[in-house]
Amino acid sequence: MIKLTKRQDEILNIVKQNGPITGQEIAEKLSLTRAALRPDLAILTMSGKLDARPRVGYFFNDNYEVKRQADKFLHQKVTDYKAHPIVVEKSTPVYDAIVQLFLEDVGTLYAVDSEGHLAGVISRKDLLRASLGNKNLQELPVSVIMTRMPNIITINSEETLLEAAKKMIQNHIDSLPVVKEVDQQKNTYLLLGRITKTTITRAYLEIMEK
Repeated sequence: MIKLTKRQDEILNIVKQNGPITGQEIAEKLSLTRAALRPDLAILTMSGKLDARPRVGYFFNDNYEVKRQADKFLHQKVTDYKAHPIVVEKSTPVYDAIVQLFLEDVGTLYAVDSEGHLAGVISRKDLLRASLGNKNLQELPVSVIMTRMPNIITINSEETLLEAAKKMIQNHIDSLPVVKEVDQQKNTYLLLGRITKTTITRAYLEIMEK
């Protein structure tokens, strides 16, 4: 992102308010010569902030502003937006997992093993499917119904919100566990947090409102 000078900021504001406007008209408003403004106008045009057309003049590039706002969103890191994961042990009965799901008002639970490593993901659909026609929910552990490694889609803290959104859309899921690999052991992760579709929507609104 190019840092603008005070004069370049003034030029942008003039064009926003009066565009399309000629270079000579901009110069007159700033009490400068057209030649003195030429380098500034060239920088603003080449950077995409302004656009120019022969015999029309300069005008503010609205697409640039949209792209600038979008870039802010797309490059936000997962680590800045991850939420606390709702965790159960993989031996937890399905009944208790259902209670936990509703108490925490979430759509996904994460199961961990005795060492605290991510062992599985339990969705609302998994719990609903297990509860239909099953009268022994107190005896059925979540390990029987959960999605296990290597079928769990994960994301790490340094990936972007855009990458998180792509993974969720491509895999038809509502959330991702944010993980850290354990000593380069394949499919062995520490659970650091979670990212959901709601998280991404909230992040987008927060950035655009700013």
